[in-house]
Order: sequence, then structure tokens, then C-alpha cells
Amino acid sequence: MSGGLRMRAWQLPAGCTSVEQLELVERPRPDPAPGEVLVRVHATSLNYRDQAIAQGRYFGAAIKVAGTPLSDGAGVVEAVGAGVKALAPADRVAGTFFQAWLEGPPTPAKGEALGCPPAKGMLADYVALPETGVVKLAGSLSFEEAATLPCAGVTAWNALMAGLRPLERGQWVLLIGTGGVSLLALRIAKAAGARVVATSSSDAKLARARQLGADATLNYKSEPQWGAKAAELAGGTVQHVVEVGGLGTLAQSIQAVGFGGEIALIGVLSMQGDANPMPLMIKGASLRGIFVGSAAMARDLNAFVDAHQLKPVVDRVFAFADAKAAYGYQSSGELFGKVVIANPP
Repeated sequence: MSGGLRMRAWQLPAGCTSVEQLELVERPRPDPAPGEVLVRVHATSLNYRDQAIAQGRYFGAAIKVAGTPLSDGAGVVEAVGAGVKALAPADRVAGTFFQAWLEGPPTPAKGEALGCPPAKGMLADYVALPETGVVKLAGSLSFEEAATLPCAGVTAWNALMAGLRPLERGQWVLLIGTGGVSLLALRIAKAAGARVVATSSSDAKLARARQLGADATLNYKSEPQWGAKAAELAGGTVQHVVEVGGLGTLAQSIQAVGFGGEIALIGVLSMQGDANPMPLMIKGASLRGIFVGSAAMARDLNAFVDAHQLKPVVDRVFAFADAKAAYGYQSSGELFGKVVIANPP
């Protein structure tokens, strides 16, 4: 450890079942091992996954050991370990969700995902990560904006741009809800020249989505058959569905997707439902599982962000000491985009 230097970190206890069990602790500041970089974290962001981990229901179980939460964080390289070649102190970086998924399709060897103990987490003053487990930030983004990309941004990029048939100009995209993944997908889709149908149960949020560029909107509470309606609005040509709902919305997404289109299956928000896949066969459409993405996808996304001056939608920024309040807001019905926890030096 760094000569007795200390740092702050938020910690979830073993067996954690509530955000209220999150506690702020002090611990020794780590030193970067060979091949690692020490990152001073300036900002982190929350994802739905982080709520599930804190509530003891991520993949159906509570964490078995104590540890620091959050996969998404951006900061500055403070020091480098022996053998590090591609990074230097003062470089602006973010951690990658999967520490060992560098490129190509997912494999069993893609490694641990940040933010779920025993893996390391970003909700701390400092974290030491492998040189290959971080990517340089888009130069056009603040730390708060950049912190929204490692999970939700890379997920949206994978869904739209990394499949067998990447999104093309003029195609239609269907988005479900106005959370972090959906609004980042809206930004990416519009920058790529696509057209977007956005859905929500809130007319106020749909109005905000139109201000961000959505070409058509649907309230899925007042339009129960919103899948068929989305297809109608797109002239029957929805090529990409960013399916963040899960089983509860998949049947409607199957109705919406067009001939030869793709549903990117991301969601676990709604786990109750039944979806007949037969229409996929008839339409020659496909269902592709998405679990974030690789470091290469993160680099491609950051380059795209700079090229198009794309700005993530940051809903609210909380102070480091107010992490519990950030969790509370992120799980509320007020959410529109991403919740960020700022931790300036």
C-alpha cells in the first residue's frame, strides 16, 4: 500500500440485502501492481444492476463477500505499475465492465465484471485496475458524462452497432423506457442518422424524448398493443429493438420488429411474461443476447462520441457522501437518463 496513505470507499457487506447497509469506510490506498494503473476516480454512475446487487437479488443471490460497488467510473491515472506501456499518469480513463473481454464475441474467459464483489468496484477514491481493463475517455466529455458509458453506453453500442447487421442511416429503432441504456441508444441512433420510436408510461418523459430527437413516441400504458403500433409508425420496418424490459415486454417487441430485424435482448426489468417466438421465424428476424460488451466496443463508442459530439443524458449528480440518496433516486419513477456520483479530488 502507498506508504500509509488512506482513501474513502463505499462498501456493501457480505449478504447485503438493502442499500441501507451500504457504508462509507476508510481503507489503505492501493498501489498499482505490475501491469496495473492506479486510477483516481472523479465520477461514477449507477445502473439497474447495482440496485440488484445491493438488494441481494443479482442472479438470484446475495454477495458472499464484502466489497465496493459500481462498475462505472471515470477518472485520471495517478500512477502506473511496472511494465505498463500504453498509459501514463494524467491520462483520463474509465474502467471496462468486463476486465478480460478485450475484443471479439463473448467467451467464458471474459473475466469478472466490476462492481459485484469479490470483483473490484468504482465507488471509491482510488482503484487499481489492469492496464487492459481501462480505456481512454472521449475528449469531449466531462468525467460525469464519461462515467455513464462503461455499462449502459457500451450496452447500447453493442445493441445497435456491434451485431451482424449494424444500424444503418434511415433505419428505425424502437426504444423501451427512458432509462440510461435507452437514452444513450437514442443519442447513438440519432447521431448515426436513424429514426427512433421511443416508449414510456409518462407523457412528460415522452415529450423530453422528442426534444432529444425521437421521431415518434408511444405511451405503453394508454396503448397496450404498443408493439404493433410501433411497427405501424415505422411503416413495418423496425430494424432494431433495444429490449431493456425483459420477459414482460418481449412479446410486444417481437410484434414490433420488422422483416430481417433484430431484437437486442438486454433487460431484466420485467421478468414475468410469455413470448411466442414464432413471428421471428416468419419475419426472418433474430433475438441476440446482450451483456454489455468488450473493451474494443468501449473504445469504438468513445471515438463515436467524439466524432459526433454526443452528450449522454445526465439526470442528476450527487456528492460522494450522498451515495445512498443517489441509489434512492435512481430507483425512483423520476429517473430520466443517468444518475452520477461526483468525487472530485
